[in-house]
Amino acid sequence: GAAVHTGTLPSKTLRESALYLSGYRARELYGVAVELDPEATVQRLMSRQQAIAAAEAATIRANLETHRITSFTGEARIVGPHTVAIGGRDLRAEVILIATGSQPRRPAGIDFTDPAIHDSDSVLKLVQLPASLTILGAGVIGCEYACMFAALGVPVDLVDPRPDILSFLDHEFVHRLSAAMERLGVRLILGRGWKDVRRGGGAIETTLDDGPVLRAEHLLFAAGRVGNTAGLGLEALGIGPDSRGNIAVDSDYRTAVPSIFAAGDVIGFPALASVSMEQGRVAVCKAFGFSYKQSVHSMMPYGIYTIPEVSAVGETEESCQARGIDYVIGRAAFADNPRGKISGDLEGMTKLIADAESGRLLGVHVIGERACELVHIGQAVIHMGGTIDVFIEMVFNYPSLADSYKYAAYGCLQAMAARKPATPA
Repeated sequence: GAAVHTGTLPSKTLRESALYLSGYRARELYGVAVELDPEATVQRLMSRQQAIAAAEAATIRANLETHRITSFTGEARIVGPHTVAIGGRDLRAEVILIATGSQPRRPAGIDFTDPAIHDSDSVLKLVQLPASLTILGAGVIGCEYACMFAALGVPVDLVDPRPDILSFLDHEFVHRLSAAMERLGVRLILGRGWKDVRRGGGAIETTLDDGPVLRAEHLLFAAGRVGNTAGLGLEALGIGPDSRGNIAVDSDYRTAVPSIFAAGDVIGFPALASVSMEQGRVAVCKAFGFSYKQSVHSMMPYGIYTIPEVSAVGETEESCQARGIDYVIGRAAFADNPRGKISGDLEGMTKLIADAESGRLLGVHVIGERACELVHIGQAVIHMGGTIDVFIEMVFNYPSLADSYKYAAYGCLQAMAARKPATPA
């Protein structure tokens, strides 16, 4: 599906290729300039992501064969509570699970037949680097692609009607990432929407809702996705998708038809590959009465593969304030960490949010390379109900970025101590 062929893995592979081929890390660390051959660069970028997708697809097929799962290829319709029609035959089953995923939203007012106008699927088919790029939509996909192309030297305008990018993140990290993206060469045009996109004068012209016109060689529309439910025949069964093509399910991932379940992007938020897999597992356990894996844990980490990476789990400062939680924070900058100095990852930071009284860990926020790996250390501690003392007691490899947890924990400890009244002499 999209995770392998058009979404998660291809975009992350392109990111790593862009970092390597652009010499981004080298020029940050050593001041080395790398000259890019635009045509050769795109060929290498695409061949790498295609190789990764093919390898992962082969792994999935092998897993199906190992478990003696029969697969059918073709367009399918659900024609009854227990029947799927495909390729001129009917398949009957006790349970049907819909996991058809999603696709990029394509509003009617934008001409996607123009070879210079892309969505997040078709942008993977670029044959050469654009001279300039406008991206509409500063969600996760828009921000990730903005960073990739900017790292390769493409001037990027990133437009969104919302006042900030990725507002679900801790606001301190929103501002840190915004500043890093601007240093990378992304021009953020926020709080301003668009009212028209058309070809004009050899370029793609985007008219903003307050009048100015942006001109770029190519445009990427990255504002939303819709569920892949068209043509499945769901309406006839009483399973009516909403305006975004998403299917409503209960806590067991069961639709309005008891024998039909749905999981993944096709049910909407949060539409994360990691969570979608868990939803599918829970749906199957519920469908067949298995006693394990009864729910998807409410604590879901976010991994955003921008440059630099950002990952977060648990409470933000803003959510603590909204919920009236008394909290303290501790920060550890990678610039003060020896591994950060060695790798040149001087923008990075680990930030911990803890309960002000008990020290129980509430939230973990990491920005910098390998953030999406590092966050799971803190996630495990939150999951087990641990306190910042866990990090104080732990021995970390030296030098390592993971050691930033200890110093962020000391920051929380210091903040807790500062709040306590002084002991009388």
